[in-house]
Parts: sequence; structure tokens; C-alpha cells
Amino acid sequence: MKITHLGHACLLVEYADARMLIDPGSFSDVAAVSVVDAVLITHQHADHLDVTKLRGVLERNPDASVFADTGSLRTLQENDIQATENRAGQSFEIGSVRVTPIGQQHAEIHPYVDRIPNLGLMFQVEGEPTLFHPGDALDGQPLDRIDILAVPVSAPWGAVKETIAFVRRIAPREVVPIHDGTLSEAGRAMYLQHIGDFGLDGGVPVRDLRREKATEFTL
Repeated sequence: MKITHLGHACLLVEYADARMLIDPGSFSDVAAVSVVDAVLITHQHADHLDVTKLRGVLERNPDASVFADTGSLRTLQENDIQATENRAGQSFEIGSVRVTPIGQQHAEIHPYVDRIPNLGLMFQVEGEPTLFHPGDALDGQPLDRIDILAVPVSAPWGAVKETIAFVRRIAPREVVPIHDGTLSEAGRAMYLQHIGDFGLDGGVPVRDLRREKATEFTL
């Protein structure tokens, strides 16, 4: 299993028989993504779903499938992009990978912005680490052990105390920072320090993939 961080909340996740792109949004760089079997969208906000960038990926991968929550599905249909609707708890297969959508709503930004659907994504393959990408919500609860937790570092809807509580509840083996596109270098380093030091009793390993090539993860 390999993971590449392509900016903000976008990850490329690779297994022996499946390559999946998660949340190609406005802060991500997917121009070099040449081969994918599927694109998965957690919710419709532009920093997770940039239709122009998605079109580019699909033009290079005309046989790739697209899976999305109900809100994103409407956006995709309006742009003549075919997609399959994800439903919470209803797993599906991409090659040998079992993908399970988890959650319901986007975290509250503030009372003046309507909440929208958000479905996190859990990835499982026998003999490989289990990955959970929560999208923009910290209340999803996977029913299985999570080895690698993609952790939103900063957002208008989040505070570091909530991020740390989320990591401590999920109790992963290690975390991968995501959702960091609006941060300065110094601010990002501060958040990662807090998450690493306090995410679990005794700390939790933070595997920072920004600017790294595809990084291998094993059990």
C-alpha cells in the first residue's frame, strides 16, 4: 500500500490491483495523476471537488469510476459526469479493496452556513493497513481498527482540541496530515506538534507526506 499527498485533502492511494484518488479539490495538484481506477469524493466543497481538475483526471482515465456522496453527486450530474452514489455503511469493492463510506454530515462551520452531506471513507485489504479519510467531519466512527488516520489539520469548522479528541477516539497506529492548504509553514508545524504530542497518551507518530513521493505503508 502506498499513499501520496497531492495537496490539502487529496490523497492517491495505491494497492497491488487498485489506484484510487480521493478529493481532487481546488488546493490539490493532480496534473501528474496518469493512472487511476477510481475517484472518490467525500463532499461537494470546492477544496474537495474541483470539477475542472476532475475532468482532467477522467480524460486521462476514461474507464475510471467515480463514487460520491449525494451532494457531490448533484454537482457531478450538473456537469455531465457520471458517478455512483455512496451510502453510509454500504461497502463496495474496487479491485481487492473494500471501501466503506462512514458518517453523515459535514462538520458545522457556523450557524449561517447550511450543513451538507459528508461521507468519510475507510479502505481495507487483507494483509494491508486500514486507512480512514474522514472528509470534513470528526464524528465518523469506523467499526474496525484503523491503522492510518488521515487527519484534517486546520479548517474553518475545526479547532485543534477537536482534532486531538478525534485522534484519541479513533486511536490509530499513525496519522497522515491532510486539510492543510490554508496554513502558513509555522502554523502548520505548530498544529502537527500538538497532534503528535497529544493525539494519544505518549504521543502518536505523524507521517507527514507533503512534498514526498508515494510512501509505502505496511502492517
